[in-house]
This record gives sequence, structure tokens and C-alpha cells, in this order.
Amino acid sequence: TNNCAFGQGTLQTNITGTDNSAFGTLALRDNTGLANSAVGYASMLTNTSGANNVAMGVSSLRVNTTGAQNTALGTSALYSNTTASNNTAVGYQAGYANTTGSDNVSMGRQALQNNTTGVQNTALGNYALVDNTTASYLTAVGYQALDANTTGPAVTAVGVSALGTNTTGGYSVAFGGSALFSSTTGNYNASVGFQSGYSS
Repeated sequence: TNNCAFGQGTLQTNITGTDNSAFGTLALRDNTGLANSAVGYASMLTNTSGANNVAMGVSSLRVNTTGAQNTALGTSALYSNTTASNNTAVGYQAGYANTTGSDNVSMGRQALQNNTTGVQNTALGNYALVDNTTASYLTAVGYQALDANTTGPAVTAVGVSALGTNTTGGYSVAFGGSALFSSTTGNYNASVGFQSGYSS
């Protein structure tokens, strides 16, 4: 009921899902969920019962199954998301590898690209938090901010390349371009200003 489908294979197996909109070949092909909007080739291709999602861009939210209330705007944004909910990804491959991590925000080319299970992260800027995999409670604002971080938790980096080489260090705060840039595994650091603590 109240479904709209335009394109080959769109909403192909839908039986019970209502209030869905699918535009583009294979969009929402496997859907049974409610109130989803998918625009672009293979967007939300494998969605089953996931509801209230918005996907715009080729292969955006492509393998989502039961994840709900996600927004993916951009080619392959949130591509690998399966069951995670409440994520927002804007930009080419933003949040690409996310599978079960929820409540993340990524805006920018490949922002938070490799995150898989990390939760409550915010990445604003091209390549911000691009290498993060499982760490949570991170905030990165600026081009390549915290881009090398993989598992370091609860870090805030604001500025171009702030904490740019941090990998596993946690609980640090850096404000300013390249602030704490060379810190890789250090914990509980704070630095404010352009290149402040650069060699720490």
C-alpha cells in the first residue's frame, strides 16, 4: 500500500511493506519494511524489514537488512550497513564499511569510511576518521582530522589534521590545525592552537 517503484527490479519482492519509494534499477529489491526511500541503482538492495531509512546514491545502504532510521546520501554511503540504526552519512563512501555501529554521523568524502562497529562517532570533513574501525565516542572536525585513528576511544580533534597520526591513543583533546599531530598512542593529552603539541 502507498508504494512507488520506478525502475527494473525495484521493490521486486515487496509484499507487506508500505509507504516505500524506490527509484532506480534494483532499488529496495528485497524490501518488506516500511517508509523507506531509495534513489539510485541498487540503493537499499537487500533491505528486508528495515524501516524509515533514506538512501540516495548508487549502492547507498546497499546491504542493509534490518537497520532503521538511517540516512545515506552519496555513492556507496553506508554501503555495508546491515543492522545498525540511527546513522547519518553524507558524501562519497561516507560510513562505507559500517555494519553494526549505530548513532554515527559522517559528512565528507570517505568520512568514517572504515568504521565497522564503533558507535556514537562524529566525523565532519573529507577523510575525517577514515581509518577508524571499532573505536567509539570520537569527534573529528576538519580535513583528515583523526584520520589514522583505528581503536583509540573518546578523542576529540578539531582542525585540519588534528591528531592526524593517532592510532590507538584515547581520551585526548586537540584544537587547531595539526595539533598533537605526531601523537600516536598517547592518552589523556590536551592541546590548543595551530601545531600545538605537534611532536608530542
